[in-house]
Parts: sequence; structure tokens; C-alpha cells
Amino acid sequence: MYKIAYDRAQKANKHEIKHNWLRCNGYNLIDLPLPVGDYIAVTGDVEEVIGRRGDKLKKMDLLGVTAVTIDTKQGLGEVCSNICGKSHSRFRDEAILAQINNIKFVVLVEHSRYVKSIDDVANWKNPRRYQYEKMVRKEWSIPRDADFQSELAELKLHGAKITRGPTTGAELAKSMRSMSEKYGIVWEFCDKNHTGEKIVELLFGDMGEKRMHRGCN
Repeated sequence: MYKIAYDRAQKANKHEIKHNWLRCNGYNLIDLPLPVGDYIAVTGDVEEVIGRRGDKLKKMDLLGVTAVTIDTKQGLGEVCSNICGKSHSRFRDEAILAQINNIKFVVLVEHSRYVKSIDDVANWKNPRRYQYEKMVRKEWSIPRDADFQSELAELKLHGAKITRGPTTGAELAKSMRSMSEKYGIVWEFCDKNHTGEKIVELLFGDMGEKRMHRGCN
């Protein structure tokens, strides 16, 4: 039986769709303290470390036997927070840890079926932009029927100090490409109903795909 380990630190009840799909398709799931990412294949080398370390197993024990790890993100909003927000340092350090230990670090973004590549990310509309526009219109008395971008440009032209807006899709796409170049991150995309399949594809390739029967009866 193929085994997949998921990170013991994952939040409970947040991953049931993909976990149920994996179990229904014959994959045995076990929770382990993973050094990086959320999912790894449980190979013979991983099982040897588990057997040898037993209850004393620490996440760093698995660094030398992990070839590929998958870090799942709930959507582009979480990616934005990881790259452009307060959790940037933690995310960057995790990518560096994978890089220096020759672990392929795959970030699987569960956004929607319409986002399939970084090129699609460039077209993403950050939902925070609505609150931002509302705030700026109120602060600078911009009429509701006035074009926001034109008014914003005019204010800046006259020296107004405008609070920086939320990250745009184009800015996020640029940052994602930069993270790939610096730290070797591989970006993958899917919708939430197909995350289980994507995890199998990324961890086991063709061998895993042959086992899939698309869910429980």
C-alpha cells in the first residue's frame, strides 16, 4: 500500500476533502512531524527512520530521507500573506531549509480551476482592494461615481500621501517567480476538489495515477 505522511502540525478539520479522497483511493495516511511542507511519500528510507527513532522521532530526522515535499496553500490570499505579509520570513526560511537539503519544495495552491499557472496569478484581483478603495474614498472624499484610479493618480500628482494598496495580482506573480529563482520553489495549482489527485501525481507520478479510481463508491 502506498503511504503518504502529512504534517502533524496541520490544523484539524481543514483538510478533510483531500484526506478523504486519498483514503478512498487506497492511500494510507499517517501523521508525522515533517521538517518542511505538508505532505511527503513514505518511502522505505522514511519507514526505516520511523522504526529506528520510534517515539523519539523529531522532524529534522526526516531531512535526509525526504526527496519531495508538498506545501499546500488554501488560495492566493494565503500565498500573498506568505510572500508579501508578516509570515514571509517563516515561509522563506522553510524554502531555504528545503533547498540546502536538496528537497524539491512544491507549493500547491488550492485556489480555483481558473488559476493554472503564474501567468493566471497576474490577473488575480485581491479581494482586499475593495476595502482599500472604500477607505481611501472616505479619507479623501472621492465621490462614489468618480473613477478611483484617476482620482488616486491626481491626488498623488499633487503630493498626497496615500496609504499603499493591497498587493496586486501582477505584483504577486512577480514575487512568486522571484521566490522560484532564489529558492527553487515549484508552484503548482488546482481547485480544492482535485488536491488529492494532484498530491498523488506530484509524489508518485505515473505509478500513483494508475491507482486512482476517482473516489469512493
